[in-house]
This record gives sequence, structure tokens and C-alpha cells, in this order.
Amino acid sequence: MAIQCKICNSQMIPIFKGTILKKYTVQYYKCPTCDYLCTEEPYWLEESYQNPINVSDTGLLSRNIHYSIISSCILFSFFQKDIKCLDYGGGYGIFTRLMRDIGFDYYWYDPYTQNLFAKGFEYPSDCSKIQLITLFETCEHFFDPLTDFQRILNIANNVIFSTELLPNPTPKPEEWWYYGLEHGQHISFYSKKTLEFIAKMFGLNYYSNKNIHFFTSKKINVISWKLTCKYCNRLLFPLIRKRMKSKTFEDMLFIISKTE
Repeated sequence: MAIQCKICNSQMIPIFKGTILKKYTVQYYKCPTCDYLCTEEPYWLEESYQNPINVSDTGLLSRNIHYSIISSCILFSFFQKDIKCLDYGGGYGIFTRLMRDIGFDYYWYDPYTQNLFAKGFEYPSDCSKIQLITLFETCEHFFDPLTDFQRILNIANNVIFSTELLPNPTPKPEEWWYYGLEHGQHISFYSKKTLEFIAKMFGLNYYSNKNIHFFTSKKINVISWKLTCKYCNRLLFPLIRKRMKSKTFEDMLFIISKTE
């Protein structure tokens, strides 16, 4: 069955079949124009999302710590320190809490997961002027990427996000862990070409470093971007911790005041 690419409307090509949740034989398609790869209509998602955060995600904590470091460096290097930010698809609120602990004005949004660690800082509570969104390990869950990106960009036109880039040549189902066959939640996959195509459609600049990507209305010096990513852990983040004022204590006082 022929299907149209949700990114560029080209006719997609059946590329292989994979077994999802150990029982569903699913057709995967790839676009010859923009390199977007996706599954057929994902009829299994209700079953896949019985646990919104899948039980095989052992990297949840370490990933949030890593992303808090790289996001802090990007924010510190290219934006004002008091920028209002939103973690979209924020899961349990771990990332939002980490970013507030560092000192950034961060808020949480996730319609599918309980906010455990950033209570009191949900969007849109007192944060209508969001200037930047983070979106980690979420794009591969999109059924209609352009619609989802449009919804996000309606809030802010600066988006830091993560997703593993589709390798070249395209790996078979058993050759790439990121297909997530065991949980079936990953249904969209992007190459650098795909993300460049999306950024251009929305009139944004695109910068990337490994699995970290940045759509922005800002024009950033490429050398500055590369240096920020390269020296983030060793040099820049320790400096940020010294320059920023943690919101941990003031947030505690805020939460206490709300319960009185």
C-alpha cells in the first residue's frame, strides 16, 4: 500500500517489516525525498502506552542529567539568563526540576505523565511568555510530525530537542535499538536531511550536535555552537553553576506559600 510522506508529501517506499511488541508485523516506509522513515498506521499505540514511560528505559535519569548540562550551556551561551523555558513532554518533571535547581526559569508540560518532581511549575501557570522549549526523546513518538512541531512552535520559535539520527544506510529492524520494537512507541525517525527540511519549512535555522538538535529563529555563529557543545562538560557547565543562582530554596518557599 502506497502512503504519502507526512513531511514533504512524496510517495514513500516500503522498506522493511518489523515485529512490534513481539506480536505485530508492521510495515516501515521511507521517503526518497526527505529521508523520513515511519511505521504504517500505528494501531498498537494504546497497548504500547499502558506505561507512558516504558519499563526498558533504564537511561531515564542519566539522560535527564546529561540533557540538563547541554541545555544549560546552550541557554547560557545564546540567550539571556532569565529566559522563560518549557519542557514539553516533560515526563515525571525530572528535567524541569534539574533546570530550576541550576537556576533557569523552567516549566513543565506533559498530558500523558504525572508530574512528580516539578509540582507547582506546570504550564501555563504564570508563564505565558515562553521563549524556548525543550523536547527530549519525544519527536520519535510523533504520528504527524509537522502538526506536532507546529503546535510547539506556536508557543515558542526556539526548540532544543533530542532524537537519534537515522543511520546511513538504513539499518534493518534487528540492527538498530532505536526502533524500539519491544515497546512500540517509536514510530517516526529522522535523518539530518529530514530535520533540515522541517526547519526550512518553518523558516528556522537548524544546528545539531550528535543527537542534540536546535531549531531557532536566531542566527548563531557555527563555530560558537561547536565550541559550546565540545566544551560543555569540562569548562562551560562548571562556570554556569557559579554564575547562576539556584531556584531550589525559593521554589520550596513558593510551594509552602501555596499550601498555607
